[in-house]
Amino acid sequence: MAAETTSHFRYRLHRDSNAVLTWFRTMWLRRWFRWLGYLVLTGLLGLVLIWAIFARDLPSVEQLRDYEPPLPTMVRDAEGKPVHSYARERRVQLEYSEYPQLLVRAFLAAEDKTFFSHGGIDYPGIATAIVTNMTNSGRPVGASTITQQVAKNLLLTNELSYRRKIRELILARRIEGALTKEQILELYLNEIPLGRRAFGVQAASRAYFDKDVDQLALHEMAFLAILPKAPEKYGRARFEADALARRNFVLGSMAENGWITPAQRDAARAMPLGLTSSGNTAVAQVGGYYMEEVRRQLIAQFGETAEDGPHSAYAGGLWVRTPYDGKMQAAATSALRKGLQRYDAGKGWSGPIATIEADDQWQSRLASSFIGIDYDGWRVAAVLSKSAGEARIGFANGDTGRLPAGAATLGYRKTGGSAFSAMRPGDLIVVKASGGDTYALRNIPEVSGGFIAESPHSGRIFAMQGGFDVRLSPFNRATQAERQPGSTIKPFVYAAALDNGMTPATMIVDGSFCVYQGARFGNKCFRNFGGAGGSGEHTMRWGLEQSRNLMTVRAASQIGMEPIVDMIQTMGIGKHEPYLSTALGAGSTTVEKITNAYAMLANHGRELKPRVIDYVQDRRGKVIFPAKWKPCDGCNKKDWDGRPMPRFAKSGKQLMDPLTAYQVVHMLEGVVQRGTAVRLRDLDVPLFGKTGTTSGPNDVWFVGGTPDVIAGMYIGFDQPRSMGGYAQGGSLAAPIFKDFALVALDDRQPIPFAAPKGIRMVRIDRQSGRRVYGSWPGNDPKASIIWEAFKPESEPRRTIREEEIKPAKAAKRQDAPVQQGNGGRSDNDFLEDRGGII
Repeated sequence: MAAETTSHFRYRLHRDSNAVLTWFRTMWLRRWFRWLGYLVLTGLLGLVLIWAIFARDLPSVEQLRDYEPPLPTMVRDAEGKPVHSYARERRVQLEYSEYPQLLVRAFLAAEDKTFFSHGGIDYPGIATAIVTNMTNSGRPVGASTITQQVAKNLLLTNELSYRRKIRELILARRIEGALTKEQILELYLNEIPLGRRAFGVQAASRAYFDKDVDQLALHEMAFLAILPKAPEKYGRARFEADALARRNFVLGSMAENGWITPAQRDAARAMPLGLTSSGNTAVAQVGGYYMEEVRRQLIAQFGETAEDGPHSAYAGGLWVRTPYDGKMQAAATSALRKGLQRYDAGKGWSGPIATIEADDQWQSRLASSFIGIDYDGWRVAAVLSKSAGEARIGFANGDTGRLPAGAATLGYRKTGGSAFSAMRPGDLIVVKASGGDTYALRNIPEVSGGFIAESPHSGRIFAMQGGFDVRLSPFNRATQAERQPGSTIKPFVYAAALDNGMTPATMIVDGSFCVYQGARFGNKCFRNFGGAGGSGEHTMRWGLEQSRNLMTVRAASQIGMEPIVDMIQTMGIGKHEPYLSTALGAGSTTVEKITNAYAMLANHGRELKPRVIDYVQDRRGKVIFPAKWKPCDGCNKKDWDGRPMPRFAKSGKQLMDPLTAYQVVHMLEGVVQRGTAVRLRDLDVPLFGKTGTTSGPNDVWFVGGTPDVIAGMYIGFDQPRSMGGYAQGGSLAAPIFKDFALVALDDRQPIPFAAPKGIRMVRIDRQSGRRVYGSWPGNDPKASIIWEAFKPESEPRRTIREEEIKPAKAAKRQDAPVQQGNGGRSDNDFLEDRGGII
């Protein structure tokens, strides 16, 4: 019975999943549940679509942790003072702690009062913006928090669309999760665009008030805080009333939040805007050819923009240390300009510097030409119209003025007549104010030139001027113009001769010299400058001092041209052909190259590489150029540690025998004392140098200097042509050096040129080159007895012949010799009185 009863039972297993499915099927039959399911599914699909449309290709927020904005390159001079910057945008990076808290609160009051309490999105603000945009048909408004602005400025574009706005919201939430509030504010304050090409609050503080942020007054802080709303509007004079109203609103908001007192608010509201138009004067922005050369080299080394690499000239935030000397640069600029004007004086007006269309767009055309001048109050103007009695002129800033015919009476050198009659509307001319809105015509010299001042110890270039003004012509004639060096090449011809057995006392014939050049060309006969003939036999020294061409080519012929062109190439002057005319300067070189060669002479023949950049640091201070740069360990110690002073080791190869180099320098001192550069003698400092005048004469030169500063310069036309038969290096180029030296070297202690070990100083007769006994050199530069520098065993030998012992013309000793009992006085006594060989 029991068994039968048990057989009628059935067992069914129920799984939980089946129970859930059964429950879902049961609930799905209800309408409200189905609608809820549809909504959930729609939401999920919406999220997928949002991700696909808006968030799929968003940039990573993590890159903000190591964000490196484009920063300007700052250039410092030899003393470490900022003097120039390369930037297309004004940017300065500060840490959050460096911003005054009151300034931070001014921006919070203007842009995002609840910044420290929200999560990156201002939901009430967004709701208000949506209602406003639905009821207005104008430009859509937003409700961007500071976090959203960081997302837009650093990770997105300025596209005006709802798509960009949604992406901005997504990024804002991510940023809040990745960075602290202080980090977000630091990014914002450093990157927000604030007009006048300023990005960041520090850059704007300099642009609008010429102050650092820690120097700002309350009303100035409030003004900067209103700029994010309309950065190109509030800084303009015609919107001053709007700017004051907005600024005062921010001040009121700060008071409402308890960040300032009512008294502070009222005092700040009473202040004017106080904007400056001078920009940032913390950086001198000296510009000119020197800084243009630095820019060129930086671009060649690191690239121009951020796309070219992390250390680009315009975005890498580099710190560049240069040898730039402001005093020398000002002296070089003034001296070269004065020299160009001296030559150009009395030759008339050289014509307009450029032309533009004299239509209603003349101002923008003139401004976009970037032609300008920085000299003695001169200004570049466009001729707008002209009547019989005057011309109306306009300037790049929109100002206009009058140019009376009587203020433009210079003769026009190209066609004759007056400059006023030659002017046409659209001509760009140079004028100077003469009272009120009246101006007078000025002339830019047609002739030009280049100038460089360099250290003979290191090759560092102190000053560089490549023309009258870089904004008139960016072509740098100091580094880019290849010109014939003329007689400035002769010291290297004689250096080769000294290396090949000659001495400064070697007698060379100054007489006719002809070379047979084959049946086609016949004889080539050389001449001295001006066609002068020979004058007999003289010492090498005399030939160099008087720049005698015939003696130079005769010496070159005796030793051969191969060692001469090798010497010229070794010294970095250029690769010249082995023709005798090369010995007279028929090749080509630049001011930079020939000046550096003379600097190496003063450096005892040791190699120098001319440079306008000492070293370059990246934005974090690491030296990245030159590659093998090393710091001077111990140079900046606070206290002396008892050890020897750190000294720099000699660098560079020995390109010339140091004894030869000194012999050439010693002879070139005579060029200043009694030769072609004698007009420099009254500078009364140890000085060597050489003048040069090329065929034509097309160019005139002077290269030389002191043991501490070597300068080289030339003047000539850009399209070479004769400067006139009277043009000579001694009369046109040497005075430029003199004007430079009177200013640049006025505070330097005169020191003599030091002789290297092994030089023997011997008394000789200046005319005959014979060794002299019993008489002494005097102070008169033209004395017949001089000290001459010889290499060991090359000095004139002793003799017993009376006519060779005594000088050709006895000279009275002028240095008050010490009286001795035996009446004799040795060379060693003389040298000991002066502390050795100098």
